[in-house]
Amino acid sequence: MSSLTDWVSENWLSALGWFGSALLIWSVLQTRLLRLRLLNLAASAVLTAFNAFLSIWPMVAMNLALVLINLWQLKSLLAQQRDESAFEILQVQPDDRYLQHVLSTHSSDIQRFQPDLDPADTANRLAFLLQLGDETVGVVLVRPMGTTAHVELDWVNPRYRDFAPGRFVWRQSKMLLEHGFTKVSTSPAMVAPYYDRIGFTRVGDHFELELTPIS
Repeated sequence: MSSLTDWVSENWLSALGWFGSALLIWSVLQTRLLRLRLLNLAASAVLTAFNAFLSIWPMVAMNLALVLINLWQLKSLLAQQRDESAFEILQVQPDDRYLQHVLSTHSSDIQRFQPDLDPADTANRLAFLLQLGDETVGVVLVRPMGTTAHVELDWVNPRYRDFAPGRFVWRQSKMLLEHGFTKVSTSPAMVAPYYDRIGFTRVGDHFELELTPIS
């Protein structure tokens, strides 16, 4: 019985170590910042416990430090996520060289979510960059149809998709109201649209949002 207990104990501890190591590797493969920090925090906590069981104190200290670092980073990221003033929208010309560079660099990801986008068709198009500090978080392209802004692209960098900046773009920003739009209409071709979660209404094969002035 004693040997069986020892075998179970040793194998349980080994499984814990392998699980923590696999979780650590998985965490650093994430492109989304928030998910990366959450998984890295969990992995560091597991490895802290694993090394404590084995009394490997230098590794305990290192992983405990990583736990604290991840907690600090998560606090900053969550505060940034809730702070709508952290985002800024800059209007650029639809043929702007930097905009075209962003569209080209992320073309495969953009086409995955907006397969009907033609980046070269810039006529009568309004273009906006969503900024977080000096980093471009996303791109919005709309085409005027009377007082309706037809969304041709609503793309966010994978690193920031957990931040849900769409709520800021469509609900808090004045960018479309300042151009005289009263409604937003989305593209039916968008893959995995999220608009129903931020107050848009499904109309047939697309979503619509009535814009209201922001006081």
